[in-house]
Amino acid sequence: MISSLELCQIIESSFLPARCQCSVDARGLMSIQLYTSHTGHADFMATGIEVSTLNTSRSIASLITGLKEDLRLRSLNSDWAQGIDHRSTTYGR
Repeated sequence: MISSLELCQIIESSFLPARCQCSVDARGLMSIQLYTSHTGHADFMATGIEVSTLNTSRSIASLITGLKEDLRLRSLNSDWAQGIDHRSTTYGR
């Protein structure tokens, strides 16, 4: 099994260049905070992730992919709520 320290390093590096902070508590539950802006406050947070379920490279990759998708969807919802047409931004119209 991979150590908590190594697991956090893998997860934190997968979100570069954004700042990501990962921690594991005494109960084996992971918290991930992602800072995508310069406000100093976490823009995205996931908590209660059971480290015991992250015992294969596939499970770690699945977690990272799921978090990135959640972050992407949250960003799209935020753009929509602010009246920004994300398609125009993406395609440069």
